Amino acid sequence: MRAQNKFHEAIVDLKSGRVVHNMLLGPFVHANGDGEEIVRIEKIALEDEGVKEAIAKLQLPEGTVVISDPWIYGSDGVDDEERLYQCFLYMRDPLNPSEADSNHYALPLPISPVITTENMKVIRIDTLPTGPDNEIKPLGKWPIHPPNEYIPEHQSLRTDLKPLNVVQPEGASFTVTSEGTSNVLQWQKWKFRVGFNQREGMVLYDVRYDGRSLFYRMSLSDMNIPYADPRHPFHKKSAFDLGDAGAGIMANNLKLGCDCLGSIYYLDAVLSDDKGGVIPMENCVCIHEQDAGIGWKHTNYRTGRAAVARSRELVLQSIITVSNYEYILAFIFNQAGEVDYEIRATGILSTQPIDEGVEVPFGTVVHPGVLAVHHQHIFSLRVDPFLEGPNNRLVYDEAFPMPRSDFNPHGTGYYVQETVVEQSGGYDIDYSTNRTFKIQNVDKRNPVNGKPVAYKIQAPPFQKILSDRDSFNYKRAEFSDHNIYVVKYRDDELYAGGKYTNQSRGGTGVRAWADRKENVRDEDFVVYIQAGINHVPRIEDFPVMPCEILKIHMKPANFFDKNPALDVPPSEQSFNKSTLVSEQHHQPSVETTVGQGGACCGPKL
Repeated sequence: MRAQNKFHEAIVDLKSGRVVHNMLLGPFVHANGDGEEIVRIEKIALEDEGVKEAIAKLQLPEGTVVISDPWIYGSDGVDDEERLYQCFLYMRDPLNPSEADSNHYALPLPISPVITTENMKVIRIDTLPTGPDNEIKPLGKWPIHPPNEYIPEHQSLRTDLKPLNVVQPEGASFTVTSEGTSNVLQWQKWKFRVGFNQREGMVLYDVRYDGRSLFYRMSLSDMNIPYADPRHPFHKKSAFDLGDAGAGIMANNLKLGCDCLGSIYYLDAVLSDDKGGVIPMENCVCIHEQDAGIGWKHTNYRTGRAAVARSRELVLQSIITVSNYEYILAFIFNQAGEVDYEIRATGILSTQPIDEGVEVPFGTVVHPGVLAVHHQHIFSLRVDPFLEGPNNRLVYDEAFPMPRSDFNPHGTGYYVQETVVEQSGGYDIDYSTNRTFKIQNVDKRNPVNGKPVAYKIQAPPFQKILSDRDSFNYKRAEFSDHNIYVVKYRDDELYAGGKYTNQSRGGTGVRAWADRKENVRDEDFVVYIQAGINHVPRIEDFPVMPCEILKIHMKPANFFDKNPALDVPPSEQSFNKSTLVSEQHHQPSVETTVGQGGACCGPKL
């Protein structure tokens, strides 16, 4: 309820107009932020008389524009029962204050107002520590540092980059059919339904390859970004961007030729606002194909003939902006029956002021007077499998050396051992044994080797959450301590960090569900796959960071009777229409030949 710390969860039947469920939620359960509210919080912070007085003490140049960045308050158990925002203040370049796109993160200020949403008033103004320790210095004349802009008109742009156009003269190879509130997409034996919601953004349903069921539902379930500065108030910086705001509502309106290249199809969505109205989300998902290099190849060295097929990928991409950060989120399908989930992190570092000449072990000075604190990005992909039916199991393979024996006299043998995961819990990848998790259906066997059909999970290594086990950060980010969580399916358990993450206390997410220790063998279960970055900022990450890229791979393992991409047409010049760069630009080091019909051949030996 507005202007109260009373938070209700209600379900309304839209056909009848009847409220079928209405429950007042308990303490420490708060609603997520929404765009209109955040804009209002910005305004309240800057119009508060106490904040104005604090800014005046900085003696900023006349005409300086101050910017407020509201943050979800976080949790530390100290006077945080109310629903709060912590605002961090910055300024635009005082020599160019009318530039609305000025990079204010290059000019942080040491003032941080706290606002309660109960009456929308500033209840406290924190002064930030700017030295190597907890010392709070009195506000005084603030040093003005040079700007550090990222927009192109402030750069000396390269002039030697020539166009690279992605052209599909016959159009795209996929089809999209609108059905109800979602869309059905078909491409290269793949078929699935695409949905979109306020919290998760893009969601895939009923994913099939060549008519065979693989996954019932796939989505990004949660993400957490805990920061490393232990000092007040920075110790509470631990964002849950999906639960605190929403990947759907923060999705960009994607632009042709900018965010996606080639023959593009856009999906729109409709979300609800805080008043029950509608928000049209145009171009929130882009769909396109891309060349992914060689898919498979072999050259018969005796004849010189090469058989080669290029890999084509289908990309479904959405981009979200969370204040300073951007996340480029994509499901990527290929012709070999594989699906990837790719995460690209870019945007601008969340910064804070630091005194000149000071260094700290928990951050990097990226510009004069600007500290970018170390932080982790931890993501959780939710996979609800339906591998040829509902009764699946999770197993993992490990490779071990054979002991020396008469059978293994030279000590070179090794074997692979399979272990079945019997109960819900958190599990980890062990790279020393090549531990690889697989989703299996033992009721369906490969016709060649008799093994259960399976899809294996390949997740990148990441450092688990560094906050200790007694911290609020650890308790709240329930997915952050294991590579894999597996739980028995239950309705309404979708979000790894719990349904309500704003100032949460933990105990309502995937770690709590896993602790039920339920049987998951040959049951309807859900897998949460984690990936992450420990982002130790570099100078090169500022003023805007190059993409950091993570990929989670899902690959068939004894699911098909041969390489499923064998029927991809061979890569030939008559189809690809590549052009030869003149010799003044390139001197070939290996002589190649093109056979009859434009077939690609191997190097002359």
